[in-house]
Amino acid sequence: MGVRVAVAGASGYAGGELLRLLAGHPGFDLIAATAHSQAGQHVTSVHPQLAGLDLTLGTTDAATLGEADLVFLALPHGQSGAVAAQLPAGVKVVDLGADFRLESAEQWTRYYGGGHAGTWTYGLPELPGAREAIKASDRVANTGCYAATIILALAPLIASGVADPEDVVVVASSGTSGAGRNARVNLLASEIMGDLSPYKVGAHQHVAEIKQATGAASLSMTPILAPMPRGILATITARRLNGGDPREALQAAYAQEPFIHVLPEGVWPHTAATAGSNSCHLQATVDVDSGRIIVVSALDNLGKGAAGQAVQNANIMVGLPETAGLSVFGVAP
Repeated sequence: MGVRVAVAGASGYAGGELLRLLAGHPGFDLIAATAHSQAGQHVTSVHPQLAGLDLTLGTTDAATLGEADLVFLALPHGQSGAVAAQLPAGVKVVDLGADFRLESAEQWTRYYGGGHAGTWTYGLPELPGAREAIKASDRVANTGCYAATIILALAPLIASGVADPEDVVVVASSGTSGAGRNARVNLLASEIMGDLSPYKVGAHQHVAEIKQATGAASLSMTPILAPMPRGILATITARRLNGGDPREALQAAYAQEPFIHVLPEGVWPHTAATAGSNSCHLQATVDVDSGRIIVVSALDNLGKGAAGQAVQNANIMVGLPETAGLSVFGVAP
């Protein structure tokens, strides 16, 4: 028998991707999944792609979740704390929401509002020292989707002294699944198709998380909603220091990482190549005119940016191979 796992908030896009990954995982037994308004429905009424998975969505409470060895929380921001507090002390938890990512209560209030629930171990294994901390933890805060895309591109450059932490600019485009599953006018097909639109310009909530994880002191971010279901493409620029080579810095940082791929020189990331995978694709150069570093990063916001990352963290927490149940390869076309 494998490790018993449950998913709270299974009716959303990230929750559905979690169910897909867990249903085929060699070391996890999916014993429960919960939802809010869809509680009582068969999982295929919400996620028809999961035909063959015999599971009825339950209510989000300790009675439903408490029999699991590990619980994934795929809940709206601000709701994870109350659910986690109900779980028995021995149950491990991976939170896909933002509730426990930030160390600063002030930054939480600034970007999310309300009271700060606390700080858990930050769940991005590719950061220095992170694997050991995740392995030793019963509570892990999964990265944000934009945050994972940008941190993986930026952190090694600042750590190696190649990029100036005082001067970082990001423009990043995300697919519509990153906005969740609730019906909104700006996410209707007639509104989004054939259109690119910026949102939360200069005030995106992942900025605090990115700065915390990378050491960036100043970061300007412009998010863009793109007419595609899933995927993030981020362009990160920074002032170059000491004539360092950004591509070499990325290669040195990720040479042994199964899910991080620094592409061959001259080959640039694109979102479709990462779809369905837990991989992040990176490329870097130096602008011939300004001399600034340019890094382009792509990943699947529901994979390495959410559910795939959560499974990777869970694998580490329970002592399974880190790559178990996850693919490094994307799906095409």
